[in-house]
Amino acid sequence: MPIGAFMSTPKIWSVMNSNPFIHTSTTGGNPLACAAAIAAINVTLEERVAEQAAEKGEYFIRQLKGIAARHPDIYTNITGKGLLIGQHFVNDEIGYAIASGLFKRGVLISGTLNNSRVIRVEPPLVITREEIDAVLNRLEDTIQDVHAITSTPSVPAVSMLSLVKSVDTDTAVA
Repeated sequence: MPIGAFMSTPKIWSVMNSNPFIHTSTTGGNPLACAAAIAAINVTLEERVAEQAAEKGEYFIRQLKGIAARHPDIYTNITGKGLLIGQHFVNDEIGYAIASGLFKRGVLISGTLNNSRVIRVEPPLVITREEIDAVLNRLEDTIQDVHAITSTPSVPAVSMLSLVKSVDTDTAVA
């Protein structure tokens, strides 16, 4: 049921005193919609939905920051407030690969219109801690798949050092 509301400061509201039709509504005044809106507001307040979102978001963001810290080759940052969270990746390809991997694992995330370097996590406010943990586990699995695709065998540090030394001696000028 659609419903709309308009609120303002007294200063802005005063502009409408001379012409109340400056702001009109196509979804205001329906008694059934108003009853539904009041019920939704009451549930939101009684069940502390905003506080729960803040608590769950704090947990989710803390866990994501831990994952990001373990994978600096994947992440540049984790941002957000409550359950509106942004995962920032090193490049578009990694972001796309993570988004695709999560989607294949049943986790829906959102892009940011024109790039894949940031994907949004926007779960429902009623998400449980267990569901957050399931998303985090699926993210870890996705990261492992991305590493498997993008990694190359590493060269031992000793070999790299000897290679650098041999290049230096070969190019040394007497």
